[in-house]
Amino acid sequence: MASDREDFTLCGPSSHLTNLDWANENHQRCVAACLVQGIYIVERDRQLQREGSQALASPWWDSFHFKLIRRLIDDADFSIFGAIYELKPPPQQEDTTTITTVESKSPRYVIAFRGTLTKPGSISRDLELDIHIIRNGLHRTSRFDIAMQAVGSMATSVGASNLWITGHSMGAAMALLAGKTLAKTGVYVKSFLFNPPFVSPPIERISNERVRSGLRIAGSLVTAGLAFSRTLKQAQQPLQLQERNLSEDPLKALSLWLPDIHVNPGDHLCSEYIGFFEHRGNMEQLGYGAGIVERMAMQHSLGGLLMDAMGVSNAVDVQEPVHVIPSAKLIVNRTASEDYKEAHGIHQWWRDDQDLVSNIYLFK
Repeated sequence: MASDREDFTLCGPSSHLTNLDWANENHQRCVAACLVQGIYIVERDRQLQREGSQALASPWWDSFHFKLIRRLIDDADFSIFGAIYELKPPPQQEDTTTITTVESKSPRYVIAFRGTLTKPGSISRDLELDIHIIRNGLHRTSRFDIAMQAVGSMATSVGASNLWITGHSMGAAMALLAGKTLAKTGVYVKSFLFNPPFVSPPIERISNERVRSGLRIAGSLVTAGLAFSRTLKQAQQPLQLQERNLSEDPLKALSLWLPDIHVNPGDHLCSEYIGFFEHRGNMEQLGYGAGIVERMAMQHSLGGLLMDAMGVSNAVDVQEPVHVIPSAKLIVNRTASEDYKEAHGIHQWWRDDQDLVSNIYLFK
């Protein structure tokens, strides 16, 4: 039996359906979240063999004049984990003045990725991907290869300015990594990331601000120290490899990309983004030396550095954590949540009764 939360008419946005303004950031967020929900539901339609009038997925994109043109299917369990949408505005807009707004602010295409679906037809593979995220190995999975190929080819064929990418939870990590990969080449895609996982102890949930700050400073010092130690090891490598390592500055390459990151303080999987950006600003205010320490620390995973120091990892594993992003627009939902499920849910991001606070963090 279908859940009410899958039915667009019962739990979809109560507004934004008429007079959709693509220049309105709230409308943009609403549409992006609904398109992600469409991926969850299209996979549930597949699992439950809901077809025709019984299928529930299409209103999640039809209501905003999108057409699903390609499903992204995992090669291990054949579940649908993403899709490519194409915007098909109603013909009557062609002769109105609103077409300028549509053309300048709306995407022509959107690629959306769902998160973990705890249902028999997908849970095993999804949990496997979750573990890869924790181990900083998402970039080595076949699902990410499929996602990256789709994002890369669409950005090339239609232009990055005509493309959005979006995702929720694990899907947000997928979209974030794809966006970062393109940004390192100078290609910047507008991105809406909902509850992306931040692999770190949930320091943000500690109520004492001084304790939180102390733990973050200690973590930065330890991480930076281990990173510096590995840099000294790399100095013993062949000169050609040293030059390659020195020339790579992921933070500088990524600094011009400004994804929209949506988090909820009640969601321990993503709430650390709040402290991550605030702590970085605090370290920069402490002085030049502290800023250098934080710059080095934020490029590395403490767990990965410890494994490297013990000889467990190898060169293939050396990559900054997925959550490391130098610049971002951080949107925090300050509305009180009843429980973790509500704080982590995609539904909050299309509701119009939420207390959202946004800040832009630019890398210096």
